[in-house]
Amino acid sequence: MTVETFKLPDVGEGVAEGELVRWLVEVGEVIEEDQPLAEVETDKALVDLPSPFAGTVTERHAEEGEMVPVGTVIVSVDVGGDEDEGVGKAEAEAKPEPESEPEPESEAAPTDATVDDGSEAAASGRVFAAPSTRRLARELGVDIARVGGSGPVGRVTGADVRAAAEGTDDPGPRSPDGPATSVTEGDGAADADADAADAETHRESVDTVTTGRIDAADRERTLAAPATRRLADELGVDLDAVPTDETRDGEAFVTPAMVREYAERDAEAEAEAGTESEPASPPDGPRPGDRIPYRGVRRAIGERMEQAKYTAPHVTHTDDVDVTRLVETKAELESHAEAEGVALTYLPFVMLAVTRALREFPQVNASLDEEAEEIVCHDDYNLGVATATDAGLMVPVVEDVDTRGLLDLAAETATKVERARDRSIDREEMQGGTFTITNVGVIGGEYATPIVNHPEVAILALGRIAERPRVVDGEVVPRYTLPLSLSVDHRVVDGAVAARFTNRVMELLRSPTRLLID
Repeated sequence: MTVETFKLPDVGEGVAEGELVRWLVEVGEVIEEDQPLAEVETDKALVDLPSPFAGTVTERHAEEGEMVPVGTVIVSVDVGGDEDEGVGKAEAEAKPEPESEPEPESEAAPTDATVDDGSEAAASGRVFAAPSTRRLARELGVDIARVGGSGPVGRVTGADVRAAAEGTDDPGPRSPDGPATSVTEGDGAADADADAADAETHRESVDTVTTGRIDAADRERTLAAPATRRLADELGVDLDAVPTDETRDGEAFVTPAMVREYAERDAEAEAEAGTESEPASPPDGPRPGDRIPYRGVRRAIGERMEQAKYTAPHVTHTDDVDVTRLVETKAELESHAEAEGVALTYLPFVMLAVTRALREFPQVNASLDEEAEEIVCHDDYNLGVATATDAGLMVPVVEDVDTRGLLDLAAETATKVERARDRSIDREEMQGGTFTITNVGVIGGEYATPIVNHPEVAILALGRIAERPRVVDGEVVPRYTLPLSLSVDHRVVDGAVAARFTNRVMELLRSPTRLLID
């Protein structure tokens, strides 16, 4: 018996320890190379730790909830007589590298998904699949070694696994060249793994969705992504009760946007009936009297907020803008966006308006280099989108907003927001921002005093778009308005500059068609 040990690797720059949140393997379980061993949370993100070798788990050296220093042995694996027996401890202890595409076989790889012992993947003794695909297979009770891969060089995709679980041979139509833009509501910006394999899986799961309404009373089960199911649990929503016009292989398919819309309608109905809804909290969330460990992502968020608040003197400028034409423009473009696979929200319009205004007010798109005693005006327009997650506030960054079109921006933003929510986003994708937008209106707020995301010097909070009384031509009429709250670092941005910047954003939002012309 040859036993290899796996140590907690350095999963992020400057990270000294991580919390072992959940074991994904059991003692005695036979595992494959690249199969996720455990979920570990650091002060940066929640990550899966893939195994660098195949074998049988002989011992787990840490308990769930335990803080483990980097370099500590967390699991032992008997690699026995496997072909991976030659893997040394040095490789096991090294930082796992991203999964790379294998060299093509001399013979053509299969192109049709099959569930066959004689498949080429099974015959070669190794299954090519991303860690997220392997996890999906375990969740669905599918032996991934018996699934034929329809991806490049026989790679098993999420669609292949789902097809095997549902007893079909066809993973569904694919459009590899089409946009990966099945996105959820970007209004969660308070609304795929980073590697290409997961992006492909995301596209495939989207492309299998077809139209064909199945009412709640007529369906026995509902298909939804794990992130959608978590959201439904958080909001106390029964997935089987959520209306949907989308199906996959004849089964009802529900997206996060549908869950949110259903939850909002339910809350509105209760409000109209004069009842008070129960606070939405996950079933395993905190209870009165609990003592919650202050560590990991939660502690990192707190330290950054403390640094920002006590380093930069804040001032907040508020105003509201008539966005009636914006509401009409979005409604006109929704069908076109839907045809392209994009769920259009107001957020990308605001991002375009903000970027245009930042060009004219470079001191708002800046940071303060205290050591050099210089104000650095950036020539990049990388906008952070503050996102509420179950671990706290995270800020995925959408880069080069000034070079993107409306639909491209909508798709990219929604994808990053959703990945931040399900904790699959890379740490690097939350760095390099030059300005941040947060949406307090998604949960009903209007104005706020947001804290600047240091070392940036400004953050814009969006309120709830709603019909409010406005005076137009001497008459009080209902108009859609959007409350805005801009907080700035007063060391860099004067109040007058903050007001002028906000005025420019408002001007562009009042005439949204101008945003579509560069």
